[in-house]
Amino acid sequence: MNESSASTVPVNSAVRCEYTAAFLLLRLFLGLRTLLAGLEKFEASKSYSMENYTTNMGRMAKGISEYSFIPLWAANIFAMSLGFLLLILGAAILLGIKSRVSLFLAGLLYVGLGFGLAAVQEGEGVAWIGMQVLMFAVALVLVRNERLAVWGCKDN
Repeated sequence: MNESSASTVPVNSAVRCEYTAAFLLLRLFLGLRTLLAGLEKFEASKSYSMENYTTNMGRMAKGISEYSFIPLWAANIFAMSLGFLLLILGAAILLGIKSRVSLFLAGLLYVGLGFGLAAVQEGEGVAWIGMQVLMFAVALVLVRNERLAVWGCKDN
C-alpha cells in the first residue's frame, strides 16, 4: 500500500462522516423549526388550543386577503391546514421518516409561506423564508448521507 492510497481511504470516510453530520444538523434544525412553527399556531397568551388556532389562522388569512390579490377562500384553505402540516412534517423530518419526501413537502410549504408574504409585500419575511427554503434545498442534496432515521429511503 503506497502513501497516496493509504491517505485516500480515511479522507473519503471523513468526508462521508462530515456529510452525514451536516445532514443531521440540518435535519434537526429544520425538523425542530418546522415543528415549533406549527405549535406556535395553536398558542395565545401561553395557552394552546384549537380555539386559539382557529382565531390565529383566521386572522392570518384575513390579513393576507385584505392586503393582497389572494382571495379569502384560498387564504383560509392554506391557513387552516398550515399548523397541522407544519406539525406533521416537522415531526417526520425530526424523526427521519421518509426524509426526502418530508423535506421536499416542507420546502414546498415554506415556498407557499414565502408567496403569501411576497403577496403582502413583506420583504423581510420573504428573505427569512427564502433562507429556510435554501436550507431545505441543501438538506435535499445531503439526504443521501442520512444514517439515523426511523424510516429512511431505500437508496440512502
